[in-house]
Amino acid sequence: MRNTIHTLSYYGVFCVKVTLSIIKADVGGWVGHSACHPQLLGRARALLAEAKGAGLLLDFHVASCGDDLELILSHARGCEAREVHELAFNVFRECTGVAKGLKLYAAGQDLLSDAFTGALHGLGPGFAEIEFEERKSEPVLVVMADKAAAGAWNLPLFKAFADAFNTPGLVIDPALHDGFIFDVLDARDNRVFSIPTPQGIYDLLALIGATGDYLVKAVRRKDGEVVAVTTVQQLNKLAGRYVGKDDPACIIRCQSGLPAVGEVLEAFAFPHLVAGWMRGSHAGPLMPCAVADATPSRFDGPPRAVCLGFQLADGLLGEPRDMFADKAFDSVRAECLRACEYMRRHGPFEPHRLSPEHMEYTTLPQVLKKFAKTA
Repeated sequence: MRNTIHTLSYYGVFCVKVTLSIIKADVGGWVGHSACHPQLLGRARALLAEAKGAGLLLDFHVASCGDDLELILSHARGCEAREVHELAFNVFRECTGVAKGLKLYAAGQDLLSDAFTGALHGLGPGFAEIEFEERKSEPVLVVMADKAAAGAWNLPLFKAFADAFNTPGLVIDPALHDGFIFDVLDARDNRVFSIPTPQGIYDLLALIGATGDYLVKAVRRKDGEVVAVTTVQQLNKLAGRYVGKDDPACIIRCQSGLPAVGEVLEAFAFPHLVAGWMRGSHAGPLMPCAVADATPSRFDGPPRAVCLGFQLADGLLGEPRDMFADKAFDSVRAECLRACEYMRRHGPFEPHRLSPEHMEYTTLPQVLKKFAKTA
């Protein structure tokens, strides 16, 4: 049954299936859209510590990327468990109160309702969850982005799970030869295509190259085991305006029949262009950086990505490693800054500014109304 503790027997040993969730929201920026205030992080930690003490959670970690508050939770209640989602919603609501007291910018902007309705769908926060039985060793990467749209993971997930030039394990390791299945969300028609690789690789590229319309929702092994999940909640369009934000996150399992940690990280060694940046309406390079450097400022950017590595043990997260803090990514960051200079010189012209249908804060209809009166 959903929302109950999931258990199974494995070689006579009583085991618990672990659910790993990342739930994120922007509840107020410090200063502007640049960072998450320490008091928000502290309040979230205190509330999650109470939940862990009450037995709702196995473990938790509170992080931030830019102005987004990120809750990384391990529990044994399955995906989309009501009590876990309600906990996260209440954390964001409490932190919104703190943000309003500090007069933080756009306090509570990702909470589209004051009341929890049974699940987080449609309420503003983004979430990604994966349930699995822990392996003998369970390394997991949690990647989070700010000032980027949901399609930001299309390229790195393709490279990690389908590109042999990035992931030599696809060639060297027989356990990877069967390839993987990509679940791709058609954001326009709200349907999901399941595309196997390597045989469907060109079909996959035909879709996910359009990062504003087709989003990698999950990656599975051929036996159905989910190995990567992303937040794919889309913006809500009301009266010609977009409300809510993207700033996606993803969970990626590694090693032992899956891409190695280093192979997944290598997929982020190119600062590819993503939609987002200033006002959610510009294309810019995605910069992998340390958590301490995930404080976008120049033109509210450039877009940032951080990666925390966890070594799960009996459902406990333990201390995370800041994977993008490695100096090996210094040249990637330098290339990103060069790309910033090039893109910024376009000013308000495409392709730096997004096409109207993909702009997050679309005010062009209001501009056109001015001319309609005189036409």
